[in-house]
Amino acid sequence: MTLRPPVPQRPHSPPARVRRQNGRWHFFLPQLGMASLIVLLAGLLVLYPKDGLEAARQGLMIFLDVVFPSLLPFFILSEFFLAFGVVHFLGVLLEPVMRPLFNVPGVGAFALSMGLAAGYPMDAVITARFRRLRLCTQLEAERLLAFTNTADPLFMLGAVAVGMFGRPDIGVLLAAVHYLSSFTVGVLFRYYRRSDTEAAPGSRTGAPATPERHLPLPASAAAERDGGLVGWLRRAVRQMRRARLEDGRSLGQLLNDSVQESMSTMLRIGGFIIFFSVLTAILRVSGLLVWIALPVGVLLRLFGLDPNLASSVLAGLLELDVGVAQAAATASPLLDRLVIASAIIAWSGLSVHGQVASIVQGTDIRMGPYEAARLLHALIAGFYTAVALFLFPRTATALADSLGFVPSWHWLASLLNGGWEWLTWPGYLFGHPAIAFGLLALLAFVGWMGPRHPGNRHLPRLQRPRISSFR
Repeated sequence: MTLRPPVPQRPHSPPARVRRQNGRWHFFLPQLGMASLIVLLAGLLVLYPKDGLEAARQGLMIFLDVVFPSLLPFFILSEFFLAFGVVHFLGVLLEPVMRPLFNVPGVGAFALSMGLAAGYPMDAVITARFRRLRLCTQLEAERLLAFTNTADPLFMLGAVAVGMFGRPDIGVLLAAVHYLSSFTVGVLFRYYRRSDTEAAPGSRTGAPATPERHLPLPASAAAERDGGLVGWLRRAVRQMRRARLEDGRSLGQLLNDSVQESMSTMLRIGGFIIFFSVLTAILRVSGLLVWIALPVGVLLRLFGLDPNLASSVLAGLLELDVGVAQAAATASPLLDRLVIASAIIAWSGLSVHGQVASIVQGTDIRMGPYEAARLLHALIAGFYTAVALFLFPRTATALADSLGFVPSWHWLASLLNGGWEWLTWPGYLFGHPAIAFGLLALLAFVGWMGPRHPGNRHLPRLQRPRISSFR
């Protein structure tokens, strides 16, 4: 008698009806929680209509007085830089710097510089534009967005240091810590999914489906690959020329497209600012912010910070300006207030996160790495601030004549002031009609030197036929 091996039994599984019901509950519970939260916020807005209206007006004034005039020139000029190949020129020149440090292409230097000058969400606009034009891969765009999302220096030097804290000497400290921690995040994100095989730009789902456009290389392209400074500059100029040929838009069409796209983006940014201003106001007036701040206060106490700053942390979680202003007005030690303010500026608030999400919509850039980078930026910025104040304790004193981070040498102070004022070059540009007219004339000349027949710009240059003479 032969023994048969036992038949393996399948593990017990619930009936199909029970599985369907569990799946429905897993889907229904988050939906029920979100619906309840929306109903609660709508009820609070009905209960406190005056406070909501006042907060909406304040958010609108912030948008019209500060955000709109400071960002719109950068948005328009960034489109011109892309169309005329300036970004491609810088990309070739700065590739040896950006690739080893941050593992991003050289064009990322343009997003970094514009983000430093204009602040968020200027970097998201340029990064999403790079991805749509397939100047970078999906992973490179996510790395670039992780460390280029920074505040502009005028906000930290003027609004935060002078306006909120009343201490001009801490402005450079906040700015230096903010940018140093941002670069640290960039170096750390250099290893983000480094082992993954990156697909070619535009090959992932969600990227633009337009075919790649290539121009014939000149006959001397092989001779320009020999390296050296001259070959390096030639490659940069050739890439700039190629980008202009691929764009092919006239100056009038380019100006119309840039203004139209910039205004659409600005309206979305304004909507997010107003909405989160109202949300923060009704949570504060209703008293819910105080109850939510209790566990946050316990967490702050574990880190050795004043728990009275918990409401400031929650306000900064939603809106940047409100959170920093509350942290500056709290009766807490200066070191604790500066650490919290630095972390809030690095986090940038869910309002900015919503703006970035709306800007990158339509691309395959994911928001998960961006959120992780913002949290890491906030933690590193707070740590760097505490270390800086520990190493330079005189900065935290109330002596107006202390050195702090304001140099006492007049030539160094003038040099630093001139460097920060250089970042406001769009205001000088649009404030002087002669300079603006000269720039437009230069762009018109470059456009005139471009292709005369855009429809035929991809065709190779015809060779002159050789006519042999009969003797």
